[in-house]
Amino acid sequence: MAENTKIEWAHHTFNPWIGCTKVGPGCDGCYAKDLAEARLGVMWGPGAPRRHTAASTWKQPRAWNNRAAKLGIRYRVFCASLADVFDNEVPAEWRAELFQLIRETPHLDWLLVTKRIGNTAKMAEAAGGLPENVWLGITVVNQAEAGRDIPKLLAVDVRIRFLSIEPMLGPIDLTEVSDDSTALDPECWGDCACDSLYGRDAGCRRNGGDGHLQRKIDWVIVGGESGPKARPMHPDWARSLRDQCEAAGVPFLFKQWGEWEAALDRERQDPDWRADYTNDYVDRGKSRWLNLAGGCGFHGERFHVMRRVGKKSAGRLLDGVQHDGVPA
Repeated sequence: MAENTKIEWAHHTFNPWIGCTKVGPGCDGCYAKDLAEARLGVMWGPGAPRRHTAASTWKQPRAWNNRAAKLGIRYRVFCASLADVFDNEVPAEWRAELFQLIRETPHLDWLLVTKRIGNTAKMAEAAGGLPENVWLGITVVNQAEAGRDIPKLLAVDVRIRFLSIEPMLGPIDLTEVSDDSTALDPECWGDCACDSLYGRDAGCRRNGGDGHLQRKIDWVIVGGESGPKARPMHPDWARSLRDQCEAAGVPFLFKQWGEWEAALDRERQDPDWRADYTNDYVDRGKSRWLNLAGGCGFHGERFHVMRRVGKKSAGRLLDGVQHDGVPA
């Protein structure tokens, strides 16, 4: 599906500038940092200058837009794979320049993914407001980040909101994230939904309406970590989000397992589970016991052992199915 990018959920990538700073556990193995410093000579971190990209790079989206217009289609553009649009250390005029480009390319859907959603409203207003063809996403890697940042995303007025849960470093229950950053109301009943996949609106029966539900999160992307320092993703973490999205009718895209695959996913009472796990992998450091909390050891009624096989071999099938959901 990708035209000039290998990213499964976009057709193109565009970097208006390069450079960023690590802000959370998901950044520990950042591919962008390694690429920028080793190949592009752009240093990472606070105080390090961001590098504005060349005029030739800025011409590319206009060509994509013209082609999309001729074909009568839309291209999805992942913006700032080597930066963060809402980075505090980016000059405000650069952001205004980017937003103007987005407005002038109406046949493109611009996917902005940020780890700094708290900056978005103020910075967007200073740049003339979020353009209508922006899809706004946030990166969350565990339940703590989901609870902290999803309510901030829901507060932004934008056409499409989505989650990039990559790398997934722990279980995430989106139904435990309130749309107003407070605990779910225990008196909420029936088809009234207060979580982050569907949120209350004026038509909710609890508010005296007819029970109409308004979708809040429009898309969920899930993926394991890749690279030399990649951490494994528990299969049940991904399965849970798949099931949550299916129940809410939200498009779900499983991007990749990353470097690790499930070498053992067996019931505890299965007498053959030991035969499927040899000490060869332990001795070579290629496997790891993984429980639901993300640590070593057993849990519940299942054994899980993740084996490092490389991104290509691990693939992107979840229980034998390729998930490529995208908002209409």
